[in-house]
Amino acid sequence: MNSHITRIQQVIEPLRQEIINHKVYSVINDLDDLKVFMQYHVYAVWDFMSLLKSLQINLTCTTTPWFPVGNANTRYLINEIVAGEESDVDGEGVRKSHYEMYLEAMEQCGADTNVIAQFIVALKETGSLTKAYEIANVPQEAREFMEFTFKVIDGKASHLQSAAFTFGREDLIPNMFISIVRDLNAKFPDQLSLIKYYLERHIEVDGDHHSHLALEMTAELCGENEDYWKAAEEVTIASLQQRINLWNGVYNEIVNTKNNVPA
Repeated sequence: MNSHITRIQQVIEPLRQEIINHKVYSVINDLDDLKVFMQYHVYAVWDFMSLLKSLQINLTCTTTPWFPVGNANTRYLINEIVAGEESDVDGEGVRKSHYEMYLEAMEQCGADTNVIAQFIVALKETGSLTKAYEIANVPQEAREFMEFTFKVIDGKASHLQSAAFTFGREDLIPNMFISIVRDLNAKFPDQLSLIKYYLERHIEVDGDHHSHLALEMTAELCGENEDYWKAAEEVTIASLQQRINLWNGVYNEIVNTKNNVPA
């Protein structure tokens, strides 16, 4: 294992444990709670795809005429990940992106997809994240999460995008949450089969194959540059802190809803 990767993994372990053991999982006890979780989490699913595509744009040639960009190994690594994330297979064997699978899972369980749909339409029409947040009334914690992601994207530093993608995104669906979904699926099999499939597929593809590819990609991009590795560590920590903030937002909304506290 690359010594720099080992160091980052050691440094971020307390933050990973905070995410894995976050209090939000303890309050997801019924379908309504799960719906709230998904209505926040969908933004992380969406901007994950944006971060991924930004890496592909930076590491490969996506315009014509074609010219070789970077080296063939990083081109292979990012293209392999994109193929899996952007055109995986659902439970019926139909090609879909993971984002599209997640939307279908939300619809199956009755979660509200109107806000994310309004956000996407507004973003297409205005080209402004800020305006899209306001038009769709996106939750504050989700706004902050996406703002951080797009700050990394707009920085166009491939090694930082890769670090945020690798350490901050690829391996953060905890077993505790999966267990909750499986338990709820046993009670509501006709409403949660799609989110159960999504999570299990996420573990199968991202947690194994893609995580190894992403680690190799980050190591390739940072190389022996100590400044790159230090910056990669910093962006990773910030990325994980944003995830904790997003989960805090979910927790507060679920608890406040149960206690009838006005938003």
